[in-house]
Amino acid sequence: MIPESIRNRLSWFAKSTGAPKSHKFSTFAGVFTPDVLTILGVIMYLRLGWVVGNAGFLGAVLIILLAKSITLFTGLSMSSITTNIRIGAGGAYSIISKSLGLEAGGSIGIPLYIAQTLSAALYIIGFTESWLRVFPNHSYLLVACIAWFAILIISYISANFAIKIQYIVMAIIGLSLVSFFASPAEPVGEFVLLGKFEDASFWKVFAIFFPAVTGIMAGANMSGDLKDPRKSIPKGTMSSILLTMVIYISLAYMAARIGTSTELRSNQMIMVDKALFGPIIIAGIMGATFSSALGSMLGAPRILQALAQQNTIPLSSFFAKKAGGNEPRNATIFTGLIVIAALVLGNLNMLAALITMFFLITYGMLNLIVFIQQSMGIISFRPTFKVPRIVPALGALGCLFIMFLINPVFSVVAIIIIIMIYVGLERMGLKSHSSDIRGGMFLAIAERFSRISMKFPRQQVTWKPDLLVPIDDPKVWAGPLHFIKNIVYPAGSIFAFTIQTKHVEDYQANLDSLLSSLKTEGILTTSSVIEDTRFLHGSKLVLQTLKAGLFQPNILFLTLSGDRDKDKDIQELIRESQRFDMGTIILRQHPRMAFGMQKNVNLWLRDRSPHWHLAMLIALQLQVNWDGKINLVTATSEKEDVKRLYTFLEKLNDQARLPSMTEFHVLQGSFEKTLESAPRVDLNIFGLSEALDFKFMRRTSELTQSSCLFVCDSGTENALV
Repeated sequence: MIPESIRNRLSWFAKSTGAPKSHKFSTFAGVFTPDVLTILGVIMYLRLGWVVGNAGFLGAVLIILLAKSITLFTGLSMSSITTNIRIGAGGAYSIISKSLGLEAGGSIGIPLYIAQTLSAALYIIGFTESWLRVFPNHSYLLVACIAWFAILIISYISANFAIKIQYIVMAIIGLSLVSFFASPAEPVGEFVLLGKFEDASFWKVFAIFFPAVTGIMAGANMSGDLKDPRKSIPKGTMSSILLTMVIYISLAYMAARIGTSTELRSNQMIMVDKALFGPIIIAGIMGATFSSALGSMLGAPRILQALAQQNTIPLSSFFAKKAGGNEPRNATIFTGLIVIAALVLGNLNMLAALITMFFLITYGMLNLIVFIQQSMGIISFRPTFKVPRIVPALGALGCLFIMFLINPVFSVVAIIIIIMIYVGLERMGLKSHSSDIRGGMFLAIAERFSRISMKFPRQQVTWKPDLLVPIDDPKVWAGPLHFIKNIVYPAGSIFAFTIQTKHVEDYQANLDSLLSSLKTEGILTTSSVIEDTRFLHGSKLVLQTLKAGLFQPNILFLTLSGDRDKDKDIQELIRESQRFDMGTIILRQHPRMAFGMQKNVNLWLRDRSPHWHLAMLIALQLQVNWDGKINLVTATSEKEDVKRLYTFLEKLNDQARLPSMTEFHVLQGSFEKTLESAPRVDLNIFGLSEALDFKFMRRTSELTQSSCLFVCDSGTENALV
């Protein structure tokens, strides 16, 4: 870190410059100037002529317009979103966090900070190389370190001081452009409209030129220091994009007019050679790289500070601190140390493509956010600056296309890095103080697809168990609920409800507590406490209400207790569920054995019975989640039926594609005797007869010494698909 004595002197110097305690910038100072100076960079001076030499004037214009279209779409999207939200510090990070949550914001913001920081190092390298063209005997490392120190000091003192320095740089760049446009060079005999792309293909030339038009985030990164970011970011961003587009096209015309294709392709210093006053062009190159580095050193610490304010990164309290004038000086010093380390330790050219990827992903994400919010049709998205939905759509797709055009490998690497950061931040359990659109976004997507799904019948091939579970007392339901989890996991869902007349809030809290373990395991679980004086009446209302909903339960899950007074209610609920095409499961839990080792299941089948599909589907769910074995069991009182029934079970096993460990059992004797002689398992599953015999159901559990499920199909299930 910078020694305390030097920091004190810098603070004294900051005060002596007259920097106000809390300076807020206008559109021109805070957005337009940083954007223009970042866009009009070294590629404009050293590569635009090469682009014209290969593509010709019209080809170069097409490349400029294509490249600018991406930043134009992104600028329009960013302008739209910033007029809809109160953007905080951090620019793009703030927009993404407020829209898609801290995890998404951080997964973009952290790579964006690194890219912005390393960009400062790249620009310093560009400045140093330009300097050495004029003073070739100077030490490369010494010049780079002096440039780094000057940029660090300027950005440390205050953003206001840095902006004043950028005004000087803008004047130098302006004079360099005037010098080139006033070139005394005679027009060449050939004015090439379409080039032959001798050095590279169209898309290769485009990929080399594209970084020249980026830099529109320089102003947005200053969002926390703007007087009115909602107005300044749209105005400053769009005006800088349009002005620099005119400048680039004008320079392309001038280059095609005064230089031959060979000259433009072979001489990257042609602007110096052809200008009215060559040294001012060199000064412009130095100024462009210096100002771009300074812009990155202003923006990167503010992104880091914004990340720290949301506790997204380690040492958040340190980096979140603000000095006088709202300056992120701790973040600035840390960023400066990363820059000098990058300058000293390695060659950054190999990282240039990865840095570009992070910028493009940020652009693409901003476009995607606007497109999503426009598509949701929510009333909260009402920006004062509106753009057609095609704009963010083309912007997002364009960013993705250009990423893979420039470097497919680094595109994949950048995406993987962002995904890894997102997963890490999600595990941290970040807490946001503001809401975002994620919940509404996924709900809107679900609603959109739901409307489509309503056009089609429920598909048997996509069947999953969606249970409706009446719960009389949440305090005694832990055992059955754990068993229910094994029926629905992983794709099913549970809608649980209880009927109460008072203390509704307490019962809801108990119900939420009961279901919390299922939610943590990723099972879709919803619950409600229904106020009613009668359990049966309230349960019927739930059935009737859910019938009108889109996400309808397909199985009514009931428990058979020792209280025979409730049998009539169960019978009535089953009758009601059949009206609504719902299957039924009745659990008779053995008081001592419960669910045993939760391994093996007997599935009892009756020859020629049509109601076995749901029972088999439930058995398969349990077999997967219990990692156990299914026994197909049937009974007969006639010896001559044994062979036929084995054939029946084998055929059914083959058609239903049951696990290879499935065993077949054909038992002889009366049904009650076969219950006693059946294989001992943890659960027996039976079909539910139309004439309910609750006495028999309780007796069955005693005879098998296990818990029993009694299942009735709805008619919509099919275990053979």
